[in-house]
Amino acid sequence: MADQTKNINSPGIFELNNGSLQVKISNYGATITSLSVPDKNGKLADVVLGFDSVDPYVNGLAPYFGCIVGRVANRIKEGKFSLNGVDYTLPINNGPNSLHGGNKGFDKKTWEVAGHKKDGDKPFITFKYHSADGEEGCYPGAVTVTATYTLTSATTMRLDMEAVPENKDTPINLAQHTYWNLSGHDSGNILDHRIQIWGSHITPVDQHSVPTGELLPVKGTPFDFTEEKRIGERIGEVGIGYDHNYVLDCADQVKDGLKHAAKLRDGESSRVMDLWTDAPGVQFYTGNYVDGVVGKGNAVYGKHAGVCLETQGFPNAINQKSFPCVVVKAGEKYKHTMLFEFSA
Repeated sequence: MADQTKNINSPGIFELNNGSLQVKISNYGATITSLSVPDKNGKLADVVLGFDSVDPYVNGLAPYFGCIVGRVANRIKEGKFSLNGVDYTLPINNGPNSLHGGNKGFDKKTWEVAGHKKDGDKPFITFKYHSADGEEGCYPGAVTVTATYTLTSATTMRLDMEAVPENKDTPINLAQHTYWNLSGHDSGNILDHRIQIWGSHITPVDQHSVPTGELLPVKGTPFDFTEEKRIGERIGEVGIGYDHNYVLDCADQVKDGLKHAAKLRDGESSRVMDLWTDAPGVQFYTGNYVDGVVGKGNAVYGKHAGVCLETQGFPNAINQKSFPCVVVKAGEKYKHTMLFEFSA
């Protein structure tokens, strides 16, 4: 039986629990606020950065902790793009650029709870959001967006995101922005985590973190994670840390039609997270701007307290014709799936 859905139009926190994974998710920004998984000894730890209640999210204290960002994730250069002969200008909220949808993107909206099954076989929650024509003073056309989180097995969470533009072509690029720390959200930095990324190229960026349009081979550079290595091994060679889009071009395994994007491993707890997706890229971000945020249980999150693996279309793709297209035509469906597989 599906749970009775309460207060679906006001911000709240909802639970999914299959007896192994325990997840708390808010309808404010479709945000994962807590995700507890066992270590090699069966000990549970909450492995995502966040807050104990919904209020800090609503009050703007979260640097995109756990949320879904859109209508267009990542950066749009100077907040400008042209589509079908019309020029559009977005709010600037990240240096000279527009980031993660603008001043009030999907992460700062209360989504409708369209369905919720808390426990039992394959617990799930579905969120729905209607993005109006001209949202953020710019985005063309109304879009209906859904996001469904499902615990598909004892060790696996799946996220299915869909969006349908109703009346105009529009750019759509949704991303899930959870900060992971497999040692536990309150355990310090992630520099000793090990990571493998199934990408042999990055999209190098200019001084404002916008891709130049080139594809740069990672071989022999500090960006090379084609074989598993410690995140902190060469992080000092890339400025304040990693915040780069990897081209997922060397997946050698497929699961449920999804390609392997990354494997994240914590040596201390032996927790491992494998990430699978159908998106063309993944933003590898090492929490470079997190600075003294007081989170769950009064834990203080500092620089590199978590790592984000945001599968996505390429940043600024709306202005780079050589990048995979992020424009979705009116009436067509945008689809983006992520599979998070935990083990120890």
